[in-house]
Amino acid sequence: MEHETIHAYLKDVIKNMPDDWLNLTTHRLDIYDEAQAKYQFLKEFKGLFDLGISDTKSLSSLPTAFDYIRLGHPLSCVLEWMIASSYNVPPSHVISFNSKSMPLLSILRRNALLNKKTRILYNESNHGWSLPVEILTQIYGYKFTLQSIQENETASNFNGSTIVISNKENLSDINVNDEYDFIINFQESFGSIILVNGKENDEYVSEIQHVRRRETIAMTPTNSLAIINNIINGSPTKINSSGIEKNKNKVLEEIQQITKTSGNPLVASSGLSIQYAILMGLIHEAKETLNTKKIQIIVPTNCYGGTNDQARRIANAIDGVEITDLHVDGENDMVRSIDQVLHQVAQDDAVPYIIAEIPTNPRVEVPDLLELKKVLGKKRLTRSGAKAIEPVFILDQTFCPNIHFLGQGEILSEIKAISYVSGSKFPSGGKCTAGYCVANEKAEGSMEKIALHLSIQDNEATTFQYEILAKQLPSMNERIKKAYLNTRTFVNFIEKTLPEARINFVSEELANQGFTPSVFSLDLPSQGNTDEERELYKRDLNLKLINLMIENIPEESKHCVSYGQLKGCYWTVPATSTQGTTKEGDKDYIARVALSPKIDLERHKEVFLDFVKGL
Repeated sequence: MEHETIHAYLKDVIKNMPDDWLNLTTHRLDIYDEAQAKYQFLKEFKGLFDLGISDTKSLSSLPTAFDYIRLGHPLSCVLEWMIASSYNVPPSHVISFNSKSMPLLSILRRNALLNKKTRILYNESNHGWSLPVEILTQIYGYKFTLQSIQENETASNFNGSTIVISNKENLSDINVNDEYDFIINFQESFGSIILVNGKENDEYVSEIQHVRRRETIAMTPTNSLAIINNIINGSPTKINSSGIEKNKNKVLEEIQQITKTSGNPLVASSGLSIQYAILMGLIHEAKETLNTKKIQIIVPTNCYGGTNDQARRIANAIDGVEITDLHVDGENDMVRSIDQVLHQVAQDDAVPYIIAEIPTNPRVEVPDLLELKKVLGKKRLTRSGAKAIEPVFILDQTFCPNIHFLGQGEILSEIKAISYVSGSKFPSGGKCTAGYCVANEKAEGSMEKIALHLSIQDNEATTFQYEILAKQLPSMNERIKKAYLNTRTFVNFIEKTLPEARINFVSEELANQGFTPSVFSLDLPSQGNTDEERELYKRDLNLKLINLMIENIPEESKHCVSYGQLKGCYWTVPATSTQGTTKEGDKDYIARVALSPKIDLERHKEVFLDFVKGL
């Protein structure tokens, strides 16, 4: 495929691309087929290319590319397709990362699980690249050999995977060589591109993409666009860093004020990026100070799918780390479940790291916080009578980032606790994926290790993400308040209009304590002679309601996984299906509804009333 033809076409694509290609962080579930993802998007994009069609309407009608911009998006897919076409390799074999180190770590992870040797070739002139060999070996469990090689030098034969690392001004300038299994080009502040070379390495493609999905993000839309323009126009890729320090300092100050904590927050490229740094930092700390003790990551079975999957992937990859299931809502009480689990972990003399969402998803439940504090702070003994290791409570407070869990005198101030928030929700109003974490004074000592691993993973928030957060964080608490009031009004209307429906939402009492989420789950009334009939009827009714809302209010009601956006209303079913990793038995086939501070509430009431009349 001639470069000139592709470049000429892409110039028109960039000129006509939908605004969402650059600005949207969530995906539309109604045009998203997870099994096909990028391939479906690129198949239809290639069809437009063959016909020379590049108008905005045609580009807007393409299927969703991957899911969040974390895993991939239209611009990252177009960039990868363009580079793949240049080297006559499948587009799936070219994968972009926002991080310059995570593509390498993805290969090392896979080969560690396969017990396969890895050789890393690098040029000593590669500025901005270094490898923390001891940490990767001892903490991550990766094995590899490093070899310096000059430009155009031929490497010797090797029984295993050979990875070559390059730092080039043009990320698309890839030295494809039959001796190399993986070629990684990186550019400071823009990220990296990995090319999977050779059919024998096909199995690595999904593994690399899964690391990008769970522990980092794809190259961001803004950076992908800059690289595409660099390739087709020859324009230099430069980051406007004039305001970076100002924006970063403002973001850190805002987070401290919002959380009422005094330590330095950490800001990552996504919520899962910061979670990965937290877990790896804590594991590093435990391995250094507690030697061979087992580490138990205690995870709710139906929490956010990415959280669940990432924790299990870490346990699968690192010796001495295990997963313990935690049942937290519905018929299960979080406090009682934590008490039971911590008792067993103490008996086993293991290191307990608890991940929990408050409020829970999808039942929007808040545990008795005084009882939670008591259970987390309880002094426990091992089976031999020794003092058990105190837990670290890792709190995902994305649903209520305005609550002061960790500040002086607050409910979790005396427990070793770290909280984190997904920035694609309220912190940015859906404008970027960056996430952040803070620690209370008891856990502040762990932040150094967490920061170290955030750096190793090269997952800090980008310049653009800091800019977005600096603009959006100051209004976050006010947006939370308005969105809650809209949600409370809508919930009250549904309770009055369809009293048979079961709604999971915070009580007025909890709201008065500051728990003001703007998401609720809706369990519609059902009918049938058997449990199976009733379940199927309810599922059909859920979809009928959601489709009615979207068809009648398309400018506001969306069929996607979202929360904390600046405007509109978002519907998801099943409520625990986010990212598709929750076990089928743990999925909750009820509707999850999220409202924003700006929404035509009266119109939503009208459509809901029409739905009720049709029952």
